[in-house]
Amino acid sequence: MKWQWKIGEYAGIGVYLHATFFLLIGFVALSHVLQGDPVSQLITGVAFIVALFASVVLHEFGHALTAKRYGIKTRDITLYPIGGVARLERMPDKPIQEFWVALAGPAVNVVIAAILFVWITITNDIVSLERLSVTTGPFLERLMVTNISLVLFNLLPAFPMDGGRVLRALLAMRLEYVRATQIAATLGQGMAFLFGFVGLFTNPFLVFIALFVWIGAAQEASMAQMKSALGGIPVSRAMLTDYRTLAPNDSLGRAVDLILAGSQQDFPVMANDTVVGVLTRDRVLAMLAQRGRDECVERAMATSVAFADYAEMLEGTLMRMEEHQASMICVTRAGQLVGIVTKENIGEFLMIQAALDKARRGSGLRPTVEPV
Repeated sequence: MKWQWKIGEYAGIGVYLHATFFLLIGFVALSHVLQGDPVSQLITGVAFIVALFASVVLHEFGHALTAKRYGIKTRDITLYPIGGVARLERMPDKPIQEFWVALAGPAVNVVIAAILFVWITITNDIVSLERLSVTTGPFLERLMVTNISLVLFNLLPAFPMDGGRVLRALLAMRLEYVRATQIAATLGQGMAFLFGFVGLFTNPFLVFIALFVWIGAAQEASMAQMKSALGGIPVSRAMLTDYRTLAPNDSLGRAVDLILAGSQQDFPVMANDTVVGVLTRDRVLAMLAQRGRDECVERAMATSVAFADYAEMLEGTLMRMEEHQASMICVTRAGQLVGIVTKENIGEFLMIQAALDKARRGSGLRPTVEPV
């Protein structure tokens, strides 16, 4: 089942609506129904949520367009019940760049709130905050207050929210990047614990946000550690050299046999000693369900192939895998395929290096990177 739908595009960045977003619409509509509100007020409530998430989209475009200034593309923007997520192909290389990219989103909400404040002041439509709630009060004033709330909430130093990224960028100007990430992630998880504890006694939605922050902080810290550990290691030391390839005219049955015979799941497709495509396990399963074992590989393979030179650093290769959303990188030397790299074998390489470093520390030797 398709869980998200494209609702628009700007500057080459697609905007998607996740299916769970409708849970929020349903919650708001049900709240009005339970309060006995008229249909007109119910429609206004739903319209307010739509206007609020229009502000969220602009917030995410603030991040995306600022990142674009630094040569960083954004894959897409997806709206969830808890907000929006702009998927950047990579994080900025310099702390000052991450600082401005992180601040750009909340800055958009500040501008929206300022414009609304000017308009409300001109039209004399201001009421006291005590008369405002999620479902009652002047539409534009509620939208203004909510944008201000978004700014304050997003700037909390709870990694991976905007405030946490600002904190990481500031720390990284003086500390090593991994250390800065660990401090920001630890603080973020501490705040997540606080959110969850308070949410248990007040608002269950806070528990949901706490889980999001906790998991996001852990993932960011893990990714930063992985990139640091891969620094200075060439692809040639981690690539798989014992691998199988397929030909375009091979059948999917041949691919199935190779998958079952070993641990390799993704295969370069070769024609005249040249890589012409990649066949992944997911694609094999999808085509098997549609066409069966006799379908040829050429009709199932992806023709977009990610390459890396054997002397390239492994950290850059991992970033390219993330940018292209590739499960496998083909490693070449002088234009010839000499190996492949997958996320699984990168993980195994890191585990082996960690074990070797632990053994060296136990023997009093200095940890070094050894070929495996």
